[in-house]
This record gives sequence, C-alpha cells and structure tokens, in this order.
Amino acid sequence: MKVLVAYATRLGSTRGIADRIADRLTSRGIDATVAEAQSVDDLGPVDGVVLGSAVYAGQLLDAAIEFVHRNRESLTVRPVWLFCSGPVGRLGTSFEPTAPSAIRDLARLLNARDTRVFAGALDRRTIDRAAFGFGERFIAKRFVPEGDYRNWDAIDAWADEIADALPRATTAA
Repeated sequence: MKVLVAYATRLGSTRGIADRIADRLTSRGIDATVAEAQSVDDLGPVDGVVLGSAVYAGQLLDAAIEFVHRNRESLTVRPVWLFCSGPVGRLGTSFEPTAPSAIRDLARLLNARDTRVFAGALDRRTIDRAAFGFGERFIAKRFVPEGDYRNWDAIDAWADEIADALPRATTAA
C-alpha cells in the first residue's frame, strides 16, 4: 500500500503533522511519502491520500484546494483522509478546534474516510519569513499565542486509525 501525505503550510506546523503521520504509517508497514500539495500533479501509483492544510481566518490554504481540483478525478477513486491545523492556544481544559466549512465540503466532495482538526503551533520567529501582509503579521504577533499546541498522541492515534483502515493484505505484518 502506497500512501501520499500531502500538505499545505505557511509556517511549517502542518508539515510537522504530515511528517508525523507518514512516519507513523511507515512504522506500521505502509509505504508513506510526504509532499507539498502544490508540487503534486499526478497521483500515479498512490493507493491512498492523506491531505492536510493549515487554517488561517477559518480558511484552508489555496494550495490544498488547488491540489483537490487538480487531482479530483484520481482522489474520488482512492481512500482519502483530510486534516487541518492552525488554531493555537488553549481554550480552557478541553480545547476542541472546529473544522472549517471548506474541509467539510471537501470531505463530501471526495467521500473522505475521515477528517480531523489538530491544534497547530506558532513560533513568532517564523512570522517575518512567511508571506504575511502587514495586517496578518500584526495580528499574529500581537494576538496569537506562541507555542506548540499540537497533540502528538492524538495525531499518532489518528494515523493508527488510517493504518487500520487500509487493506491488511498490502501492509507488513
């Protein structure tokens, strides 16, 4: 079983999640590769796809949406899982970020097996290197809490669910 874990990110947090998912799938005997969504034009021999996008102001990144449009025909005949990341901070003790409507729409369009929302991370040093406008930089530096809020245990558990959902005959014992 060959699985592509594609991602769209601006500051790197979503790539970190994609890398973790691919590593976990690989540890379960699945041939998993990671690629930037914008660099994938052909799914070729890929048997399944995990697609992730950062979320900014409640929106998925254009690179993730464009990936779906470029590969829609191929995606509809493969198992697909979707995730997004981006909300940061802790809201009380049970922070449960909600999925933006765009990921729910994509899930319906692709008949995705599952979708997840994971909290992200913000390192203020990366903001100035990102393609942020003045307003986005101001908001991120002033109002967005810095830190890594990714729940690695939840990410690992979801990757395990994906591995369990793949055909057993094509994974290593």
